[in-house]
Amino acid sequence: MLLGLSRGSLRGFRPSGARDPPRNRDPPRNRDHPQNRDPPQHQGGARGQGRPVPVSRMARAATMGGVALQLGLGALAKAARTRLRGQERPRDPALLPPQLQRILERLRHHAEPMPGWQSFAVLDEELGPGWRDQLQEFQEFPVAAASLGQVHRARLRSGADVAIKIQYPGVALSIGSDIENLLTLLSLSPGLPKGLFPAHSLRTLQRELELECDYEREAASAARFRSLLGSDPFFRVPAVVAPLSSRRVLCTEWGRGEALERGQSLPQERRDQICSQLLRLCLLELFQFRFMQTDPNWANFLYDPQSHTVTLLDFGATREFEREFTDHYIEVIRAAAERDEEKILRKSRDLKFLTGFESQALQSLHVQAVLLLGEPFGGPQPWDFGALGGQRTARGVRGLLPQILRGRLGPPPEPSYALHRKLGGVFLACARLGGRVHCRDIFQEIYESYWGPQNPLVDPKIPGRAPGAGWGEGEPPR
Repeated sequence: MLLGLSRGSLRGFRPSGARDPPRNRDPPRNRDHPQNRDPPQHQGGARGQGRPVPVSRMARAATMGGVALQLGLGALAKAARTRLRGQERPRDPALLPPQLQRILERLRHHAEPMPGWQSFAVLDEELGPGWRDQLQEFQEFPVAAASLGQVHRARLRSGADVAIKIQYPGVALSIGSDIENLLTLLSLSPGLPKGLFPAHSLRTLQRELELECDYEREAASAARFRSLLGSDPFFRVPAVVAPLSSRRVLCTEWGRGEALERGQSLPQERRDQICSQLLRLCLLELFQFRFMQTDPNWANFLYDPQSHTVTLLDFGATREFEREFTDHYIEVIRAAAERDEEKILRKSRDLKFLTGFESQALQSLHVQAVLLLGEPFGGPQPWDFGALGGQRTARGVRGLLPQILRGRLGPPPEPSYALHRKLGGVFLACARLGGRVHCRDIFQEIYESYWGPQNPLVDPKIPGRAPGAGWGEGEPPR
């Protein structure tokens, strides 16, 4: 069940692309997520200032930039992030050959948002020339430059503050060629374990990214989450402003709060509560909504210390899960919590994590890894993510991965890529916050509801609608 696809969310990297810049002016500097800090003052500026975000095939081939910079496979993604951000060297150089390290090193400084004139061109094309009349104020200087677009703060005529995300020109058309570029990079890396199945993983990610470029789909996903979490006491979802949204432009309410990472200085009790809620939400998404926001980037969670609530942002990366998948997956977690090794193997084969033809040694390694990952749901409670126990689990899994990758016979099931990205991100957030969470109790409540006949199954196609059938379809699968 290990080593699905890791997106990495390299904030601030422009898409790859096209014509040479007409001017050699410095662009606005990158910012963190727009809702993590107070925005800068309005910069004004002429539309002719700044270099345009390029979209040509030639520029992509020259820089290997754009979407490819955000992608990665397991340890490769982590190594790429640290390289591109100028942080520490990767801890596992055996999974990142020197040729690829040198290529990534040359790509470190390709990060710039669109200049004002290019942003206005996209807005005019998507919303029509009268879009500005709907606003009292529009800050031309972007408060965030992300992977597929950049975000501006604005104010409606009503006085409400909003965030307007503008997609980079040509980025949707560049994804396919960027994937090919990354596959070329990987072909230069013979040291990568064959068990990564990079082509399969990257094709899965290509489909995800192509969907993320559809902001109309993201708006519908945000509205769906807002409906599903409408009465939740802890989580908030900003409303979409439809008149200022389109396929390449998304306008939402401005979320209040501060970056979740700043919560590291909160009292222990508050951190415990936040981490418990993050895990609860993750399990609800998978086993109740069967609809998940799969990008666990810190920037997508804003914590408001006044109301002790979290606002959720960015619903471009979402996916649904079939009932057949979740039926088996919830039993894998249950088996890991109960340390039922035979059931772990059986359910792993049901889910297609194992083919059934693996060696006994590989099966044993797989079971060890699942047991380690299941410790928070069966071990001493509350589970202390920030203590030595959590670190021991992470070290144990890292130690098993190289052997598992050498012996794996097939790629993991496609839904697991996004799911494991989310689960890993939630566990990492809990570790960084040093949270102490009653994981076993949270999971047990979800488990009982999942198989209970009284809890209605939410129709994944219609927010809030519950058909007559309940969760339970008899007893859990054996």
